[in-house]
Amino acid sequence: MTAPSRPPQSAPAGPVLSLARKVPAPRPATFAAMPAPVELDLAQTALVVVDMQNDFLHPDGWFPQAGVDAAPLTAIIPQVRALADAARAAAVPVIWVNWGVRADRAELPDPVLLKAAAGGTRPVYADPSPSGRGRIVVAGEWGAQVVDELGARPDDLLVYKHRLSGFFDSELDSVLRNRGIHTLVFAGINIDRCVFSTLCDAAFLGYGVVLAEDATATPSPDFVREAILYLVRLLYGATCRSADLMAVLTKKEPA
Repeated sequence: MTAPSRPPQSAPAGPVLSLARKVPAPRPATFAAMPAPVELDLAQTALVVVDMQNDFLHPDGWFPQAGVDAAPLTAIIPQVRALADAARAAAVPVIWVNWGVRADRAELPDPVLLKAAAGGTRPVYADPSPSGRGRIVVAGEWGAQVVDELGARPDDLLVYKHRLSGFFDSELDSVLRNRGIHTLVFAGINIDRCVFSTLCDAAFLGYGVVLAEDATATPSPDFVREAILYLVRLLYGATCRSADLMAVLTKKEPA
């Protein structure tokens, strides 16, 4: 039995439900990179800065209190800040992706906690900070905040994660797609851990990826860093120097 036909409906008076999305005018930019120069659209690009937070960088933080040498990590703070300032000046969103776990650790399985404990030699996520700075990398608390030296601004975006990758089980992908972002420039720590994991997932999800070499760091041996740079250039995207990227971010567009 066929359903009865309905007469065509006239549009009701009042506001229109518009599903059209504004597409910003393209702002192409090309800069030196490896293995080849990169062209991207600044109107569809974001700077993603990973784990530049108190519990990894501040002397009172989790890692420094556990004996991790933070010197190679804090050394990139000026470069990361300069890159973030240049991105903002070019109307490129700055997105801080930090560890930020639940206070009850309900989302963290035992294997993650066991690795974080380094064989039982240090406290883990959501434990009390040894320096009395709240709980370790709990979302919203001191350890999960961007270090003051980086000058994070209220109009930047902060996304918390609870795995090495910033995309796993987080809102990062939705945040980016809602802003029409298709290309990501990565900075932060550690290049061989959370930065690389997040970059890989970004590439798997279809984003274009660029790694700012001198705005990333790790306490791991140099050969580990070199391996990551090799893999990014070979398989995922490109690497660049911050100065080359900042040159196009700060370039005045013709009136």
